[in-house]
Amino acid sequence: MKIGFIGLGNMGAPMATNLAKTHDVTGYDTVAKPDGITMTDSAAAAAKYADVVITMLPNGDILRSVVAEIHAVMKPGAVHLDCSTVDVESARAVAAQADSHGLQAIDAPVSGGIGGAQAGTLTFMAGGSEEAFAAVKPLFDIMGQKAVHCGPAGNGQAAKICNNMILGVTMIATCEAFVLADKLGLGRQAMFDVVSTSSGSSWSMNAYCPAPGIGPNSPADNDYKPGFAAELMLKDLNLSQMAAEAVDSDTPMGQAARDLYAQFVEKEDGKGRDFSAMLPRFQTRGRTANKG
Repeated sequence: MKIGFIGLGNMGAPMATNLAKTHDVTGYDTVAKPDGITMTDSAAAAAKYADVVITMLPNGDILRSVVAEIHAVMKPGAVHLDCSTVDVESARAVAAQADSHGLQAIDAPVSGGIGGAQAGTLTFMAGGSEEAFAAVKPLFDIMGQKAVHCGPAGNGQAAKICNNMILGVTMIATCEAFVLADKLGLGRQAMFDVVSTSSGSSWSMNAYCPAPGIGPNSPADNDYKPGFAAELMLKDLNLSQMAAEAVDSDTPMGQAARDLYAQFVEKEDGKGRDFSAMLPRFQTRGRTANKG
């Protein structure tokens, strides 16, 4: 299968590299030039002869700009597989434009971070037709461990937004609870042993524990160097609140998490740190710091 891959950053490069082991992959990126990928000088050149064009881009505006360049040159019946995390409106607009050019489209944002991209263990949340999903399913099997067809165009983004709103909220609660346990004299290992096997368990606690030296290895054990950066969590929480506003859905916990990550990233030292670095952030603060 001929694949065009546009957007070869921290996530896209390892995804493309895994595909290149068994498929003909041609790539384009404005900056990165990863080893093992045949690079072109434009997005259109990467897309022109491909059976599937994969995009992994920072936001909806850039995605729409790239789509304006590639859809017109893609061969009829080809599939545009977008793995970016963008707003639902952009995903549905891209699908409509693909249809107008005789193309198929799938929006399939991912979960699993850089480590999952490198290991080929990502989870894909896909929106689009059954036919388009079936066409790219073999590629999902190479890049990831699970792909869920969530319904029509835009539903992949909807699933990602909802999932990461939960993740942002639970990580904050996990970090708050560890700091409260510290101040109450409860050891972190005891805290983990109880919560990880009780009703307070969550992925944030069990698999990505924000306390160094507790539970499985996580970014907390590497000085909070990002596996999933705090600014990316803020991006996803912003998307969740944009979506909630668009459909008049009350999400007070999602909004509170968005506001905390905005403060952490934009006004404190959160930028460039893992999103679990909320734990040392809370360690430096007392209850009175939140007043006024």
